[in-house]
Amino acid sequence: MLKRIVSFSIAVLIGILLLASCQVKYNFTGSKPMVLEKTFTVYYFPNRARLINPTLSQSFTEQLREKLQRQTSLNEISENGDIEFEGQITGYEFRPMSIQKEDLAAQTRLTITVKVKYTNNKVPEDSFETSFSAYEDFDSSLPISSVEDELTAEIIDKLNDDIFNASIANW
Repeated sequence: MLKRIVSFSIAVLIGILLLASCQVKYNFTGSKPMVLEKTFTVYYFPNRARLINPTLSQSFTEQLREKLQRQTSLNEISENGDIEFEGQITGYEFRPMSIQKEDLAAQTRLTITVKVKYTNNKVPEDSFETSFSAYEDFDSSLPISSVEDELTAEIIDKLNDDIFNASIANW
């Protein structure tokens, strides 16, 4: 009887040790667990597009910073973070869409393209350099000035989601 109790106690102890050594990390923000990375840096994204929106660079850069602050546990530093985002806005254009009779466009598309260099200084094989593009359509009868700010904000959100998913969420 004593042997059974000792054997059972040893089995339970081994089971507890095995369970304690297993780690499962859950993250409800949509990002992968950042084990080695503790800091991030987002450098200013200058606007190099042919058509210039004067607030686009600042808005894009700030919203990317805010997304990383909200959805990761990383700390922001001004230079040389464990992960770094840099690049430039390379496209900002309006194009007619849905051409109707008499060659008039029913809709216009605003497209923004951003070239991003993502550098992971802790896991270099995760680094990449690529362009991201997003757009929104609007009714051509509306003046651009009345919809531009709202459309730009929506497109920036899409771009930042795509950049986040490609880098931090690693999708």
